[in-house]
Amino acid sequence: MNYKLVALIAVAIAFLFDTYMEWLKMKSAGREIPDNVKDIYDEESYRKWLAYYREKMKVSFIRHIVMYLVTFVIIGLDVYANIIKQLSLTGDYLAAIGVLVADMLISLLYSVPCEYADSMVVEQKYGFNRMTKKTFFTDQIKDVIIGLALTCGICCLFILIHHALGVWLLPVFTGVMLLLVLLLVFLSPAIGKIHNKFEPLPEGELRERLTRLLSENGCTVKAINVMDGSKRSSKANAYFSGFGRSKTIVLYDTLLEQMSDDEIVAVFAHEMGHNKHKDTLKMYGMNILNIVVYVLLAWALVSMPEIYRDFGFDGVNYGFAFFLLSAVCLSLLSPLLGLFSSAFSRRFEYAADRFAAENGYGEALASALKVLSKNSFSCLTPHPLLVALTSSHPTVSQRIAALEKESSAL
Repeated sequence: MNYKLVALIAVAIAFLFDTYMEWLKMKSAGREIPDNVKDIYDEESYRKWLAYYREKMKVSFIRHIVMYLVTFVIIGLDVYANIIKQLSLTGDYLAAIGVLVADMLISLLYSVPCEYADSMVVEQKYGFNRMTKKTFFTDQIKDVIIGLALTCGICCLFILIHHALGVWLLPVFTGVMLLLVLLLVFLSPAIGKIHNKFEPLPEGELRERLTRLLSENGCTVKAINVMDGSKRSSKANAYFSGFGRSKTIVLYDTLLEQMSDDEIVAVFAHEMGHNKHKDTLKMYGMNILNIVVYVLLAWALVSMPEIYRDFGFDGVNYGFAFFLLSAVCLSLLSPLLGLFSSAFSRRFEYAADRFAAENGYGEALASALKVLSKNSFSCLTPHPLLVALTSSHPTVSQRIAALEKESSAL
């Protein structure tokens, strides 16, 4: 079997699917806005949003094309095997790290310019970006260091366990990855401090209302923090962070700037709904299946040394196995796996909205969603197929319709 040809065909199929998704995004701009969200944009702001959206999609499409073009070249010309040979990297660990570092550096050649164009040009042009060039490049350096440390560390651990246990790699490494994901969730409040600063929400009426809402619903958190999101963007958000005793609720400072107290409490109630329904644990449980699939594929890839000769290697290269896993196998499987996780995620969002409505904040949450959409220049008309296949949230129109239905039933 010609494994290189198989890989190229798989990447071509993934390219066609992702290109179709990009096309649906572009077509979304021309769809009619539902009646219940028509008041978000007036005529002038709608024209501005349309220009913004088209520029964002242009950058996204360029990145999409370049990424797949680079992938085709890497596979077709045995790029990583040639790099390893030119650098005379021998041994499983060194050869694997060489491929992973090369892959990271090559991806930076197109990802950084595209991210710069997106954040420092388009977002800047329309008044959303608040990052300095120093902040942008500092973030990039931090992300590269963290990404390389995690990827190389996981790969080396994979090699160690595979050498030591052979086929028993499957249950052992799966367990290790599950513990690692759980640890990252637990440490997320500390990890967030790498990029942002967090301060306790100041004492006052708003904090008292939020604390009372927590108490009335039997919820406990370590802290209610405000994050300096305005350091990078004018867009607002809120989220739960951490696990167990480390659990915190994070409000962007831009959220406090842009919303009334009622709207902030409504957003807070939505996030509380996620906590009350244990959505983080549910998503962790769903990720178990994904991790099992990933480990099974990785084990299969390193169990067939004949694969690597078609790509210019003399034998198994664990780093290239990770590349094949992400660039080939997961590019085909991710849409299928994402279909189910996105569907469950949208159900969780509806349930969290319903929790806010049951606590008397349905109308305020609908208003908050409109503020978030307007101030973030959200697309109000994503194609239904795009939502079904890739979106973790229902559309703003769908959420507001559900909130109105829930409020009328109460």
